[in-house]
Amino acid sequence: MSEDKFKESIKQAFDYKGKSVLLGGAVYDKKAVPGIEVRLPLATINRHGLIAGATGTGKTKSVQLFAEALSDNGVNVLVMDIKGDVSGIAKAGQDNPKIRERMDLIGAPWAPTEYPVELMTISNEKGLRLRATVSEFGPVLFSKILELNENQEGAVAIIFKYCDDKKMPLLDIKDFRAVLQYLSDGEGKNEIDKNYGSISPASSGVIMRKLLELEQQGGDMFFGERSFEVEDLLQRDIKGRAFINILRLTDIQDKPKLFSTFMLCLLAEIYNKFPEIGDKGDPKLVIVIDEAHLIFKEASKTLMQQLETIIKLIRSKGVGIYFCTQAPTDIPEIILSQLGTKIQHALRAFTAKDRKDIKLVAENFPVTEFYTTDQLITELGTGEALVTVLNEKGIPTPLVHTLMCAPQSRMDVLSPEEQDEKVSSSRVARFYNEVIDRESAYEILSKKMAEAEEEEADTPVKSTRQAEKEDTGKAVGKTIKDIANSSLTKTIFREVTRGLFGVLMGKKTTTRSKSRGLF
Repeated sequence: MSEDKFKESIKQAFDYKGKSVLLGGAVYDKKAVPGIEVRLPLATINRHGLIAGATGTGKTKSVQLFAEALSDNGVNVLVMDIKGDVSGIAKAGQDNPKIRERMDLIGAPWAPTEYPVELMTISNEKGLRLRATVSEFGPVLFSKILELNENQEGAVAIIFKYCDDKKMPLLDIKDFRAVLQYLSDGEGKNEIDKNYGSISPASSGVIMRKLLELEQQGGDMFFGERSFEVEDLLQRDIKGRAFINILRLTDIQDKPKLFSTFMLCLLAEIYNKFPEIGDKGDPKLVIVIDEAHLIFKEASKTLMQQLETIIKLIRSKGVGIYFCTQAPTDIPEIILSQLGTKIQHALRAFTAKDRKDIKLVAENFPVTEFYTTDQLITELGTGEALVTVLNEKGIPTPLVHTLMCAPQSRMDVLSPEEQDEKVSSSRVARFYNEVIDRESAYEILSKKMAEAEEEEADTPVKSTRQAEKEDTGKAVGKTIKDIANSSLTKTIFREVTRGLFGVLMGKKTTTRSKSRGLF
């Protein structure tokens, strides 16, 4: 009678009128119940979610399965792959007896399938390079990235305003540094003191140090052109399937500031660019943040505030954010409370603290008469999970022990050769991976320096009045020369010319016809 009641309860709870994605089959008394499917409705995918579990319990494969199902249903995915585990989605899986046995128990079909994938990077990984310009960030967001106080934010606002008025683009960090030096120590100081407000030496020094810290974590690679437009996350293949964008972050774990920079820009851009659709439209994009505990462990206060705000607001844009981590306790309470879907793989109780945490996790799930939740969490096998989602009315479903479906793509990573092939065959990657270093603030100031030196060399002896004018010009030239010849400027210039900017310097650039975004 209990099993019949279980079947009736679960079947009714997961029976939707609209589209849904299959997660797996229901399990009762540790045995699969054929024909009782556990599904997640598309209508509530934008209500965010959590995929948690100890190492080796199958949570990464659940991410892979989830991404595949979304792609099949026309929902684009951005997976932030910190461990480098999910690139195999680009290739078809291999059939084996274990997969067949699992899928027979669930009662669902399985076929080897490769999915449309775009490999992306913000560092040295292979893939489409995501960039943004300093100007596109604006003074407020750029100040948040640098974690500046109110006075320092005011100095940044002055720099942006000055560059706007003087038509001097701020594209990369060397542009911003050159202008800061010019306005705080150079000839520009008198001009801004009169027309904009002063920049104190203390504020200038702090901002310089913050810029150096950002550069040391790879910010010089992130800021520049071409800027990435978030609409390109919504690609389709010729079959109409949505692309799965895999942002490879295996070398980013020790660079929290760079990752915070990327997250702030990405979330703000998506929120600003995507149209408002409310809860009635089909979801557009799901962002899966793998190993999210690393993000929250290193997250700045600014990033935390941004995430809290975005989680509350971005679902109206048809965007869902899913955190994948080892334990729900890794996620701050204020964010955890916003997550409608919960897929909980096994947790291990090795210590008294572990047992206490497991009890706390169990209390966050809906009460169930079919399982002893805190005990079952420790007994789940690999590829099994406790699942609760929001139904089409936004009401949590009963908790159900689920045998998760096997991914249809390769459960292993792409080889270096396969990665190269995937990137080289991408039209979008070829476009964004061309580095452009057009004339901007740094070049404009350098040109002024050169003109001042040339005028000084070519000008004959003049009258006293002419000499006074010449002295003024020399002073301007000397100030700019000092900026360009400072140790910091030389360091940046040397590193840039050794890197990608130097390789492509002098190439003929092209412009894109459509409007540019923050990226």
